[in-house]
Amino acid sequence: MEQKGFKKYLSLAAFVTPAFILYALFLLTPTIGGIYYSLTDWDGLNQDYNFIGLGNFVEALRDDPDFVHSLWFTMKYVVFMIVLQNVFALLLAVFIEARRRTKGLFRTVLFMPNMMSMIISAYMWTFVFSQVLPQLAVKTGLNFIDQSYLGDPKISFFSILVVSLWNGAGYLMIIYLAALQGVPQSLKEAAMIDGATPFQTFRKVTIPMIMHAVTICLFLTLNSAFKVYEVVFGLTGGGPGRATQVITMNIYEEAFSNNFRYGYANAKSVILFIIVLIFTLIQIWITKKKEVEA
Repeated sequence: MEQKGFKKYLSLAAFVTPAFILYALFLLTPTIGGIYYSLTDWDGLNQDYNFIGLGNFVEALRDDPDFVHSLWFTMKYVVFMIVLQNVFALLLAVFIEARRRTKGLFRTVLFMPNMMSMIISAYMWTFVFSQVLPQLAVKTGLNFIDQSYLGDPKISFFSILVVSLWNGAGYLMIIYLAALQGVPQSLKEAAMIDGATPFQTFRKVTIPMIMHAVTICLFLTLNSAFKVYEVVFGLTGGGPGRATQVITMNIYEEAFSNNFRYGYANAKSVILFIIVLIFTLIQIWITKKKEVEA
């Protein structure tokens, strides 16, 4: 028995070790290195640098208004994306689930934007916002659609949301659709027999049964929203000024475009990591409780 157990663990180690080596080499090592360099004034080039402790973190949170603004702008984007993307994706999934003959067609069409690179989507929508809609306003006389979609900070935020939703909702829709197909029809029929309306059936039966999918989709949305970069870069470049600059753009600018302050940029990255970690743990803790209740 002991020999069989030893062979079992040896076989497990043989399969796990290569993946763990790659994980440690390409993820753990850079992460640990980034945390270390966040405590220094390293410029990314010189071998000589000074250990400054938490100085970079204090400067970022207290003396860097651009970073604080990008942090709050990112938080606003995250809140809107968590709500809108999941609601929109779930509604699409419910709509497709109700289609019998055209389910495959709608599923393919609505998922297609997700197959396109985000940066390509952003450049495509830049053309729509800057050329198509103004020309459409001239041709149709609908002057209200002729807006500064990328030049006005108040409107450009919603332009970013539109492109993000268009590109990402299809992926979550597939997850919700798979979960909806796993809800037993007998439970819905029992609720209807008891006098429940379709909305009550959806809220009391369907939603609890798909909470595992909600957990996954919230997790994916939360992480991708905090790390948003391509769509903002492609649409506004963080402008006008720095009105739409997200935290990832601020970090990139600090490391490569300004003073090559790699240590300072690493400190900002660590702050972002801590924020994402805290929000993710809270989200998983709340949604997992709902799964248990379901």
